[in-house]
Amino acid sequence: MAFKPADKIQDLQYFGEFGGVNPSISDSSTYTFLSAKTMFDTFEGNADGCYLYSRHSTPSNLHLGQALAAMEGTETANVAASGMGAITPAILQLCQAGDHVVSSRTIYGGTYAFLKNFAPRLNIETAFVDITNLEQVEASITKNTKILYCETVSNPLLEIADIEGLSKIAKKHKLQLLVDNTFSPLSLSPAEMGADVVLHSLTKFINGSSDTMGGVACGTQEFIDSLRSVNDGANMLLGPAMDSLRAASILKNLRTLHIRVKQHSENALYLAEKFEADGLKTVYPGLKSHSGHELFKQMMNKEYGFGGMLTVDVGGIDKANELMEMMQERNLGYLAVSLGFYKTLFSAPGSSTSSEIPEDEQKEMGLSDGLIRFSIGLDNDIERTYKMMRECMVEVGVL
Repeated sequence: MAFKPADKIQDLQYFGEFGGVNPSISDSSTYTFLSAKTMFDTFEGNADGCYLYSRHSTPSNLHLGQALAAMEGTETANVAASGMGAITPAILQLCQAGDHVVSSRTIYGGTYAFLKNFAPRLNIETAFVDITNLEQVEASITKNTKILYCETVSNPLLEIADIEGLSKIAKKHKLQLLVDNTFSPLSLSPAEMGADVVLHSLTKFINGSSDTMGGVACGTQEFIDSLRSVNDGANMLLGPAMDSLRAASILKNLRTLHIRVKQHSENALYLAEKFEADGLKTVYPGLKSHSGHELFKQMMNKEYGFGGMLTVDVGGIDKANELMEMMQERNLGYLAVSLGFYKTLFSAPGSSTSSEIPEDEQKEMGLSDGLIRFSIGLDNDIERTYKMMRECMVEVGVL
């Protein structure tokens, strides 16, 4: 039977302390115990339903984690204060000095910078590969490799990872497959295809209103318990804890995610088809011209579409900047990083969200300085939006 992520979220029903339709927010940093024995057991990780200290967990954070685990089809999840606050502890929990990571070369700039520049300080090395080339992925594995790391839909080139293929390689070599699913919540379900850990920046589509940061690692109970361990848990000891008020806010927004993703996808597909027909170099997984189109179709939960992210290459940074400034002036969206907002956001990743990647490597992976990354909003009349965007493109000489 097909996996239905939105149904899994819908079937979770919480009551507030006084019968509220939203769960009560646990606005405490520390929690009391009726017996000293229970406090000891909680420190040891054995007292179910007891809370110790907000850096460890809170009822609000557990509610959100439970909903996200249901969405991704994993046993449980641990939320963090930002996407990087979820990604880096997950990697560090699985790797120690001398270990090795095989990662997609096109990933979020912050993750790339962590693996390329910071992890080597801890003697953790990374091989960056073309994730769409499974032979190259397998050839890069060494005796010290512990993790295969990728994004289902890569940032910013929108390459599609073959999660089932990567999972087979990971299992064969006894590796953990970590998948960042930030660009494709609901549309793709990596754990259903063999991912061991599914990561998200909740800041983006899941929260959807660009008013808070958040992150999550979804995985087995054993792995999540290890992240929270008071003795050697990376989330517990590095301290990227989410605030309870933020967790409650994100949980409320999660309830409308299925409606929003469908609209983001519908609007993005409409614009991508129009831009491509106009002769613009357009990349969107929903286009037949996309190299990963058929793979995405095989993997997707069909009702949610191909996501809200597309790129257009306008040939150079000056043209890109001129176009983005004009679109912002005409209220078509914001010249801003990030994604998943209800208004369209656009940026030139080569000089912003992927600027951590050296220029020569950007060139090698096909990231040109004229590439504009669009996070398409929830516009009601997308035809009107297209006409206005096209006028801007004509005026700056892109069309």
